[in-house]
Amino acid sequence: MLISLDDIDRKIIAALQSDAKLTVNALADRVGLSASPCARRVRQLEKSGVIKGYAAIVDQKKVGLPVSAFASVKLERQREDALERFAKAVARWPEVVDCYLMTGQRDYLLRVVVRDIEAYEEFLNTKLTRLEGVSSIETSFALKQIKRSEVLPEV
Repeated sequence: MLISLDDIDRKIIAALQSDAKLTVNALADRVGLSASPCARRVRQLEKSGVIKGYAAIVDQKKVGLPVSAFASVKLERQREDALERFAKAVARWPEVVDCYLMTGQRDYLLRVVVRDIEAYEEFLNTKLTRLEGVSSIETSFALKQIKRSEVLPEV
């Protein structure tokens, strides 16, 4: 469901996307409100699901997980039960940081973050290839990350 946002809501979202650690007072100053109405708007944006949460953005290389593998997965069938089974399994695997149901020749695109190629091979052998209904998997490895952002274009 599309949520109706006014200019102040958009300013709040933009400010929090660039710095989620802003205090209510600092945020209020940025968007031109006093603290109480600003806090109410933030709570409403959270309650409506526009703001889904807050998280620290961690450098995957600095924590020993430099490899991003993109696995394109084709299922044997695209029936609802097969799609649900796949989605539930992927949701349990911490190595999968992004998963998209796709159009085209492949059904899913996964971004898998691991320490090295051997760890990816283990992920394939112990999890992905053992999942019932998987027909084929094609993997590409990222050589270098050019851009990554959690900031949406203007809302």
